[in-house]
Amino acid sequence: MMRSRISYILAALLFLFAATHTLRAGDKSKLQWFSFEKGLAEAKKTNKKMLVDVYTDWCSWCKRMDADTYSNSTIASYLQDKYVVVKLNAESSARHSYNGKQYTEQELASEFGVSGYPTTLFFKPDGGAITAVPGYLDASNFRPILSFIAEDHYVNTKFEDYARAKK
Repeated sequence: MMRSRISYILAALLFLFAATHTLRAGDKSKLQWFSFEKGLAEAKKTNKKMLVDVYTDWCSWCKRMDADTYSNSTIASYLQDKYVVVKLNAESSARHSYNGKQYTEQELASEFGVSGYPTTLFFKPDGGAITAVPGYLDASNFRPILSFIAEDHYVNTKFEDYARAKK
């Protein structure tokens, strides 16, 4: 009797573990963040645009964007489908290669004109810069920007016209 209960409990635990593991493997609400250099390589390999979240450790709006925007399941799922996502600490001395030159993360932030945090940078799959969007964005304001860039509307349309047409 005791042996059958233990077998039943072990089988139930095994089932729960397998179900949880399967759900996590397909969970699109968790983003896989890359370093800048690895993100460039991944963007090129997958032919996806790259989004770079430029932050600092002390920035409360950066932490809020992580907690509210990047963790939003709709945003996270869209980002996983359309972008390679990168974290760049604007005060870090970690070094990366970009366009044949070596930069610290601090120098990269400066190179792309970042003057406040958070700032979101967008790049083409080949590493060419598209644009920078400064400041905190909640999920409802971030989503149209993501689709504007991902779907190449930025090539021929002003964002204001795109946003107006979407309403």
